[in-house]
Amino acid sequence: MDTIKSLLIRKTESTFGVAVEKVDMGDLPTDGELLVRIQYSCINYKDALAITNQGNIIRGEYPFVPGIDLAGIVMESSDMRFQAGDSVVATGGGLGEIHWGGLSSIQRISSEWIVTVPERLSAFDAMVIGTAGVTAMLSVVALEEAGIRPENGEILVTGATGGVGSLSIRLLANAGYTVVACTGKTDVHDYLTGLGAARVLDRSEFSGTRLRPMDKVKWAGAVDTVGSQTLARIISQIGRHGAIAVCGLAGGSDLHLSVFPFILRGIKLLGIDSNTCPVPVRQRVWARLAEELSSDFLRSITTEIGLDEVVGLADSFVKGKIKGRYVVRV
Repeated sequence: MDTIKSLLIRKTESTFGVAVEKVDMGDLPTDGELLVRIQYSCINYKDALAITNQGNIIRGEYPFVPGIDLAGIVMESSDMRFQAGDSVVATGGGLGEIHWGGLSSIQRISSEWIVTVPERLSAFDAMVIGTAGVTAMLSVVALEEAGIRPENGEILVTGATGGVGSLSIRLLANAGYTVVACTGKTDVHDYLTGLGAARVLDRSEFSGTRLRPMDKVKWAGAVDTVGSQTLARIISQIGRHGAIAVCGLAGGSDLHLSVFPFILRGIKLLGIDSNTCPVPVRQRVWARLAEELSSDFLRSITTEIGLDEVVGLADSFVKGKIKGRYVVRV
């Protein structure tokens, strides 16, 4: 095989372009212990930002292949932990940001980012989960470790129709929590309650100019993918010794708040970083995800697309117009 198919971003000081191209095998990165034939990748918010030339996501040299997630079969390995034929999944670790990523039919990558796909999951399942599912599971675990129990009260999930939000709702509901979904979409009530949400709130309830340092208590905990003003308002509404898993900034990276909820209610702000999550933690997270998420459920929230459809969908991701997960057949 002399050439492979990849989604390639080309950028100079004056031009920017993204297209599916044939790439010479010899142009693949040379740093990496594994050569992987990629079966599936997926679209994440970071990928959409990279493809639409926003957010300064890409820190590698151009031309560049995006895609922060991939699942496939090992073709070659210089790492004794992996053999040709192993089914593997990679999420984060600089993939699709510093190093060429998963939106390619073959990729050479570092074994430091690799986890063997659990037996109960297919490569397709693994990409429905991807970074979104790992982030969601880490958020649930963080709330559990912070002492938040189902009997403590409702758990709020913002950005509820996105990948992290959707999977967080399901995982929290599976664990017995009463989940309240927050979204700006008006036609997704059935989708969200089908995931396990007890009720659905419009995101307008978290907007407005007036923000009290300590508002009326509404939540025992939260998983927030939005940030900015939404997160500030949630912080003011978390009950005593509650906690918020913070894992996104779709609404902005700024945060203006008071210390009062932290020192008077003892709440916790839990930062979630799936990108640099250590491999042993990743392995435990993937094992639990395989136990809790069935293939039938994963397919029910997923749209499968081809590599040539990715660019056309990226803008919708950035604008928050998508629902569920989008897996890319590469």
